[in-house]
Amino acid sequence: MLTKRQKQIVDFILKFQTKYGYSPSLEEIAKHLQLKSVSTIHHHIKSLESLGLINKEDNQPRGINITDIDQVVKIPLIGLIAAGLPIEAIEEQQTMISLVNSNITNPKDFYALKVVGESMIDEGIFDGDVVVIKKQSVAENGQTVVAIIDNNQATLKKIYREKTQFRLEPRNQTMLPFYRDEVEIRGIVYQIIRNINTKVAVDEQKYLKHGFRTIDLFAGIGGIRLGFEDAGFTTVFSNDFEPKCKETYDLNFIDSKLVVEDIRKIGIDDLPLFDFLLGGFPCQAFSIAGYRKGFNDEKGRGNLFFDIARIIEARKPEGFLLENVKNLKGHDGGKTFKIIEETLIDLGYHLKVKVLNSMEYGNIPQNRERIYIVGFKNKEYSDNFRFPEPVKLTKSVVDLLQEDVPEKYFYNGKPLYERIKDSVTDEGKVYQWRRKYVRENKKGVCPTLTANMGMGGHNVPIIKVKNGIRKLTPLECARIQGFPLEYKLPNISDAALYKQVGNSVSVPVIKAIAKQMKKAMDQNLPNLH
Repeated sequence: MLTKRQKQIVDFILKFQTKYGYSPSLEEIAKHLQLKSVSTIHHHIKSLESLGLINKEDNQPRGINITDIDQVVKIPLIGLIAAGLPIEAIEEQQTMISLVNSNITNPKDFYALKVVGESMIDEGIFDGDVVVIKKQSVAENGQTVVAIIDNNQATLKKIYREKTQFRLEPRNQTMLPFYRDEVEIRGIVYQIIRNINTKVAVDEQKYLKHGFRTIDLFAGIGGIRLGFEDAGFTTVFSNDFEPKCKETYDLNFIDSKLVVEDIRKIGIDDLPLFDFLLGGFPCQAFSIAGYRKGFNDEKGRGNLFFDIARIIEARKPEGFLLENVKNLKGHDGGKTFKIIEETLIDLGYHLKVKVLNSMEYGNIPQNRERIYIVGFKNKEYSDNFRFPEPVKLTKSVVDLLQEDVPEKYFYNGKPLYERIKDSVTDEGKVYQWRRKYVRENKKGVCPTLTANMGMGGHNVPIIKVKNGIRKLTPLECARIQGFPLEYKLPNISDAALYKQVGNSVSVPVIKAIAKQMKKAMDQNLPNLH
């Protein structure tokens, strides 16, 4: 039978291994139990070893393993690596470290180095940490590598290939990159082992600024950007293929203006440094309105997901948010979503997926169900993340209507009026013209706004007001998507504006998700007080 102290030690080892992926040292166990003497811990470890509950490797600082834990791999710790000025690449006498549940299948392909310096602190790599390196001689732009330069000098940096040289870039705002014509790559960073006894030499505010730069792909008119910026993120790049979106987008944002280009033509080097990728990739190929053609869409819209994957694979951001229609999950019997899910997981990300309705999670009166895919590279962030809780719907469509609406939006005196006047009877309700008949929305909210509303298609929202029957204006549709009152629409055709708003997102839902993502990361801030 275990003593109380022995059980505390076993519980701590298990918790430590689960959290960090490797075993604690005797000093860390002693510190946790508030014991001054390491020899006391050593005595307990010997007792637990005799009971067959743990294995302790001699002369190994992290050689403690719980016997019923599988998937423990051992890799050599071979020396130091500079996160600062390069140092001579010298391999010390090897010691072995144990990693738990690391997903390493062939330990011979990996080694570990102890970090010296602070040039990578904005990447979460601090002085005294240990980095696990996967052996390879090539790397994609933006990967963190062990680089050998200048006659056997080693350094840990981000690498970027430029026209005739390599840029080795630190992740510390006080340090500048340096350039070399030749660089030998000895591997890429696979895992970071935090030295929990190291006090991080950064102030809390600086740490909070780390990791919140976003790129806004398939940006449309900036709905996702608005939600994330309201939650404290910063946009550094935005892109969409539709030229008319630029007029609306640039009218509302003073920086990171919309780059109009086919995403398939955007090179990895064209993108700035970023931490999160945001993208409501084209949904027409998967939606009911788009006839659910998926990856076989003749316009290639379904396959644009793989350009997202291309960017994620090359840059390996901290995470991403992807948004699409709820039918994505069931398209082609679930095969489409399975491909998307497996692709993202194979890239090294932990996923959380959920369908949210805007009227339930954004306090906006629109029945709009969308699937949201949140991915984190850091498993702890993913474990911390929770989708937002439902909120009470207090707003109605009437609350968001304009007071003075131009005559062109009214059906009075127009051919359609005679066909709909006997069906559109109640003020405050929203109706749809379904090509041949009128349908009342029974939920008392606006039906899903689509890109083809106002363009001769179905799902055109219709309301009855004191002076007649009319359709919703583009500005009203933007408000029903949750765009702020100060959001401006340019003087372009209504058809273009309806399409832009219908293709956009519900801003309050995006903001709620972004706040939860930030909260998940903030839970892992170091204790700086």
